[in-house]
Amino acid sequence: MNHARSALVWGIRYGIPGAAIHFAARRGDPVARVIADPTVLADPFDAYDRLRSRGPVVANRMVNATASHSVANAVLRDERFLGGPTPAPTTWLSRIAAAAVDPAAIGPGEPPSLLAIHPPDHTRLRGLVSKAFTPRAVAAYADRIREIADTLLDDIANGPTTFDLIDTYASRLPVTVIADIIGVPVENHAQFLDWGDKAATSLDPGMTWREYRVADRAIRESGAWLTAHIADLRRSPGTDVLSKLVQLDQLTELELRSTAQLLLGAGFETTVKLIGNAVALLLRHPDQLAALRADPSGWDNAIEEVLRFDTPVQMTLRTANTETEHVPAGQSLIVLIGGANRDSAVFDEPHRFDITRTNARDHLAFSAGIHYCLGAQLARLESVIALRALFDRFPNLALDGTPARGGTRVLRGYKHLPLRTGVGVTQDQLAG
Repeated sequence: MNHARSALVWGIRYGIPGAAIHFAARRGDPVARVIADPTVLADPFDAYDRLRSRGPVVANRMVNATASHSVANAVLRDERFLGGPTPAPTTWLSRIAAAAVDPAAIGPGEPPSLLAIHPPDHTRLRGLVSKAFTPRAVAAYADRIREIADTLLDDIANGPTTFDLIDTYASRLPVTVIADIIGVPVENHAQFLDWGDKAATSLDPGMTWREYRVADRAIRESGAWLTAHIADLRRSPGTDVLSKLVQLDQLTELELRSTAQLLLGAGFETTVKLIGNAVALLLRHPDQLAALRADPSGWDNAIEEVLRFDTPVQMTLRTANTETEHVPAGQSLIVLIGGANRDSAVFDEPHRFDITRTNARDHLAFSAGIHYCLGAQLARLESVIALRALFDRFPNLALDGTPARGGTRVLRGYKHLPLRTGVGVTQDQLAG
């Protein structure tokens, strides 16, 4: 039964749309190409520019898209547009898919995930979860983040002179932080990295049946683990955020599990890509890295420019719940965040990486409006601490081979980023 339900959901949400998108891409459709053409996926920014030159919103028979910063900003803030990586249930087919979803396989794009619910449910749930991500709460994590970074860098320093940044540092730091926040034991960190990597493909339009089955299994396994974990926290709560949410007794079992899954996935997948993208960019712009070494106060703005220039979340989907000036009621709009962040109407020389850019923070990398990323400040803090610590420890850090892009159509980052340490410094030298 589960297999049949999964096949039905995949067919409606991914199989049929995916086939149509690939057919349209082969015929040169500009909207379909930015979603499905593998050559565009590798370097999408020219395609975004071409799409934007056709107008603020470009449509085909299936969907609308925008790479305009002004339209993207307006739509992301407009509560007439329903959020979520899969189409909202505004058609009979999508309503069938929503009804067929197995509760054990509810992923980040399904209610009650914060990505896919709307006021008043969204307001209630976000209000409870957001207490863990206030500026004061986030600032309190700084010492723990430094401790994790130092431990990981010690391991790198004591190992071979070549290493993979993603495997040994960029992935392990944020997963450790978010696991601390929701009380996941250290021995489970590697498993959650694997689950998160596989489940992330569920955000992609046009996912294949094989990819869907892998993602579906990861979502089921992580959900089952979290259900047992939540039961343990009911019996013996800790001081972590999930324990506090359990003790409030204001969320359903499904809301607790869905929130924990979203925090785990969103809490490390995008930050992994942010750290990896930043290291690659700075190593390719040694003059700007040298400027940061000379004046570390520039790190905060440097992170904003990385977020703008090589956005970890390239696109999101909104569906109009009523008539709007951008799309008719019931139609979906692909918001190309990566394109909006390279819009020359807002950013001078948008294809130039510049850590001193004065309006870098005008990017939409963390979305906007009610779905603005809860963990934005935590991601910024983790990235600044992680990058400063890395480049301080290894002043001669350099690329050691060809980086390999990974991610998905939605998430842009590196799967492997081979580096060599060169001559490092010790903790005592850093302290001195």
